[in-house]
Amino acid sequence: MIVLDSLEQFKVVYRDGRKWNRCIEAIENIGNIKDGVMYSIGDSLVYMIQDGAAKTTDTFEGNRRYFDVHYYLTGTESIEVANKVDLEQVEAYRDETDREYFQGQGDVTSVAAGQVVIFDNDQAHRFSHSEQLRKVVLKVTIEDGYFLNK
Repeated sequence: MIVLDSLEQFKVVYRDGRKWNRCIEAIENIGNIKDGVMYSIGDSLVYMIQDGAAKTTDTFEGNRRYFDVHYYLTGTESIEVANKVDLEQVEAYRDETDREYFQGQGDVTSVAAGQVVIFDNDQAHRFSHSEQLRKVVLKVTIEDGYFLNK
């Protein structure tokens, strides 16, 4: 998981590439979209505004074809993250949902309004606590993707 302190930092670090530019385009369009409705930009990105706490679960969720980018508008959230190889898979990967589920222990990080989080696909995550949460959730295809500073 990559945590950036601000959208401005995200724009500087991830300034090159169509995928990253589409992330910025989506975030800058949030004034024009309805909460809880998925929107798309091309075939490589879908996004929505999530208002309220993420569903807390006992299992970690992992993805393979898409990675998540979360931009926190208000509130705070605690996220537990672990490498998939360090977890026990409890539900096999399903291509239809691009999800697989794990159990185990990870490291907890707290994030707050203004921050941007990128969830890497070699890890799985779960949300454990949030307060006054409002964020933009982007699902971005891994194709042509790369993570800087890794």
